[in-house]
Amino acid sequence: MAGLPSNPTAPSRLSGHSRFAQRLRRRYEGQLTLLAPGAPTRACMLAAFEVICAQGHDHPTALRILRQLVMERLLVLDCEQAAPLGTITSAVTELAEIALDIACTHAFAELDAQFGAPMTAEGALAQFWIVGMGKLGARELNVSSDIDLVYVYDCDGETAGTAGGRGHISNHEYFARAVKAIYSVVGDTTEHGFVFRMDLALRPNGNSGPPAVSLGALEEYFQVQGREWERFAWLKSRVVAPRAAIEGGTAQALRGVVLPFVFRKYLDYSVFDSLRLLHKQIREHAAKRSAGRPERANDVKLSRGGIREIEFTVQLLQVVRGGQFPELRTRPTLQALHRIAAAGLMPQATADALAAAYEFLRRVEHRIQYLDDQQTHVLPAGDEDIDWMARTMGFANSCPFLHELDAHRELVAQEFDKLLGGASASECKGCAGPRGSKGPALDLEQVLEHLPPTVRERVDEWRRHPRVLALREDARARLSRLLGRTAQWLQEGRVSEDAVLRLADWIEPLLRRESYLALLLERPGVHERLLRLLGAARWPARYLLQHPGVIDELASDQIVSERFNAAEFEGELEARRNSLQITGEDDDEALMNLLRRAHHAEVFRTLARDVEGVLSVEQVADDLSALADSVLRVTAKWCWHRLKQKHRETPRFAIIGYGKLGGKELGYGSDLDIVFVYEDDDERSPEAYAAFVRKLINWLSAKTSEGDLFEIDTALRPNGNSGLLVTTFDAYARYQQQRGSNTAWTWEHQAMTRARFVLGADALRERFDAIRESVIAAPRDAALLQSEIMAMRDKVRAAHPVKADRFDVKHSAGGMVDVEFVVQFLVLSQSAAHRELIPNVGNIALLQRAEACGLLPTGLGERAASAYRALRRLQHQARLNEEPTQVPPASMDTERDAVLALWSAVFGHSPAIH
Repeated sequence: MAGLPSNPTAPSRLSGHSRFAQRLRRRYEGQLTLLAPGAPTRACMLAAFEVICAQGHDHPTALRILRQLVMERLLVLDCEQAAPLGTITSAVTELAEIALDIACTHAFAELDAQFGAPMTAEGALAQFWIVGMGKLGARELNVSSDIDLVYVYDCDGETAGTAGGRGHISNHEYFARAVKAIYSVVGDTTEHGFVFRMDLALRPNGNSGPPAVSLGALEEYFQVQGREWERFAWLKSRVVAPRAAIEGGTAQALRGVVLPFVFRKYLDYSVFDSLRLLHKQIREHAAKRSAGRPERANDVKLSRGGIREIEFTVQLLQVVRGGQFPELRTRPTLQALHRIAAAGLMPQATADALAAAYEFLRRVEHRIQYLDDQQTHVLPAGDEDIDWMARTMGFANSCPFLHELDAHRELVAQEFDKLLGGASASECKGCAGPRGSKGPALDLEQVLEHLPPTVRERVDEWRRHPRVLALREDARARLSRLLGRTAQWLQEGRVSEDAVLRLADWIEPLLRRESYLALLLERPGVHERLLRLLGAARWPARYLLQHPGVIDELASDQIVSERFNAAEFEGELEARRNSLQITGEDDDEALMNLLRRAHHAEVFRTLARDVEGVLSVEQVADDLSALADSVLRVTAKWCWHRLKQKHRETPRFAIIGYGKLGGKELGYGSDLDIVFVYEDDDERSPEAYAAFVRKLINWLSAKTSEGDLFEIDTALRPNGNSGLLVTTFDAYARYQQQRGSNTAWTWEHQAMTRARFVLGADALRERFDAIRESVIAAPRDAALLQSEIMAMRDKVRAAHPVKADRFDVKHSAGGMVDVEFVVQFLVLSQSAAHRELIPNVGNIALLQRAEACGLLPTGLGERAASAYRALRRLQHQARLNEEPTQVPPASMDTERDAVLALWSAVFGHSPAIH
């Protein structure tokens, strides 16, 4: 700010109002310049520490003096120079890390001299870690924070003893003594104050637990006694000292214990109730503290709309989804908000508003603490203090400052209540609130009274079902409330009986996974959309049973309005892989499961749009085909990166898609017809690409705990199942172009009409397109081609017999296969003269083009295209409903007649004769 004194020891116009600043400047006037100008960094703090020690102060005293110098500097930077929030919190966090590292060195030196170093049973030095929790772990310490710590050592054993063979104590005792010594260095109050207040209440068993725990004891505690609220506490945990353990990598050992405790494999909505209870306790505690002291109600951290509610909002979404979405696993609140919005879990505008509120409230919190260096978050009672706070934040006086403070807090409170469930008149009475988790649970008998007979009979079985009887009381209460809400919607006509019966069939095998009950209870919108989906067709219920975690996708309002976006899908997968890599969890199985979860979720989104009637059959096929392309690209990239035999950074490799993949007509559960080729002169390439393809097929088709991706069919490669799994591009070209003695059959050229380059270098794409064009447009004997195609059609029909009184939409005369064979004949026999038939644009477009260039009578191509579209739609709906695709012939007379007319126009007679 212009006009501020350049001398840091001189009273400042704004920071001078702080009683804390006044005390510091009186006491340490001669030492304030020991800190280098600007924001305190680790390097300049350590340099100042060394100078203070050189002045004759011991380490504990030097740390306390350093703390006072840092606080005075931050006060000036924050209040007078509008330093960013991150500058302040980073400096305080680094000061804590320095202090703890020095304290460790000091404690170990003293203890090693008395007892020798702590050792493991194998004779290695035992490791010790100080775990910073909360704001310390997230590098967000405020200027008067206490530091929440948990002390952990790697394993039990005993110390090496002294030179005389005495002084042996257990590692447990050694580290307990170390904790006391560290507290003495950092936490004791002396004439220079303290460095940090220290709190160990978050350790296992709280204040009644041992001061330091072994890694094994910590893991056992998490598995046996760990409570839901502790997962929130450990979410931000980080090893902060000693520095040697961090730089040496031993601190990584904690990750394998902490991550599975914080982040569960499945979507974890059961934590909502735990957070509600924790928040209720905090609110009640705040209310007791402010009883008779109304000024304490203005707590910017704990009161309604305070900092804690922003943190809870963020942490709840992280804990619920972080097990499946590793990109959400980050400690800093503002960074987590950004990632939550990027993942689509919160509108960007809401995340931006919460981020602005968080920064504002944190800056207010700092100014409250600057006044007297007290660990308080309550607005001061004095008007002068409030006015000073307002001016240091850029306001003319306290009125606009308090107005903006109220606006931020109101927004935070509304978002927090929306997440955890506030009052809503529109919610059903039987649900006990919009989240259905308040009030007494309904008795199953009461619910049964309101159900129609068929549904009542199905649900009544649950009273004796072992899975229901084995449920914990809270889970049984959730089930009862969920049924109560479902029964009311059924009475109101919002859902169908079929939907409720399928819901019962779906949820019964999943009752042991209580998080799904919690999810449906917490998200009424998901519950209702799920019932609509189940009521629309049978197949979604089967898919949901195989992949139950995908139901959380129904929480998004965009699920129906959006379409598949390949760039976003692949970007999200890369972000998740990077997150797993950071935590050392990116092994093959983890990445295979990551791919499966992402693919299943995207298939489910398409399925939801499909049954809601938003997408046509062609659009469904387009999106499923584009999704398959994306999965193949990402999987190929990851497999090559992890291939031991790779001989270059980027493979010279391509995947050719055939059949439904090539024609972009994939359905749900379709397998992939693909051919692998490479163009690489390196002598190591045959072995490398063979290993690559085997790995790729395994990643795509192997069943893991998350299921599989695709069945892979490579029968269309040169020489079919007797040929090499991956061939050179030249060998592929020779085979297809009838060069040499080993050449493709006519049916393989039929398949080439639907072939498509799926992935690989652009140069290979151009070569493939040229090969495909040369094959399709090659001169042919039309009569011989017709004979061979008819023979193949007869062979296919013989393999799929149809009863005389039924019409199979695919295989009967006048069905889809007839259209496909006609189109293949037209493409192979006429493309040389009519090059508009060469592009792989699908059967419907090719029929229209054939008519346009005079190969079909006027109107017939369009009629046949419409018939093919109708047949595909009927087949698609039948599969969704798990119904047969054989129907009464009269129901498809129009479509069948159009296809028979097409066949007759091209081949001169009815396909029924051949």
